[in-house]
Amino acid sequence: MQKIMMSGKIHRARLTGCELDYEGSLEIDLDLLDAAGILPYEKILVVNRENASRLETYAIPGERGSKVFCLNGPAAKLGSIGDCITIIAFSLFTTEEAVNLAPPVIVLDVDNNIIMRKGTKTI
Repeated sequence: MQKIMMSGKIHRARLTGCELDYEGSLEIDLDLLDAAGILPYEKILVVNRENASRLETYAIPGERGSKVFCLNGPAAKLGSIGDCITIIAFSLFTTEEAVNLAPPVIVLDVDNNIIMRKGTKTI
């Protein structure tokens, strides 16, 4: 049996941009993607704390060190610059893998700097 489990999370990120005239997705600083164990173009769930919206999209790699979180395309209508969001990636794991899972989670401050790290890559 396989389980769908959280495999990486970025908590309390702040949107730095919302670009309606773009194909879609969420641009994220590559350093922050790496820290959370999320791959470029991986499917993600984005939850906006300010307006309770939830959307599924994929992660576009942003410039390293830029601290960018930019909603693109129609998704740009679901947020505003400065909104606090959480990004979650999910993956399939066997039951045996899932019971020992400790996915990487990073928590950010208002400037999108990492202030806490939890979990590890165990799979």
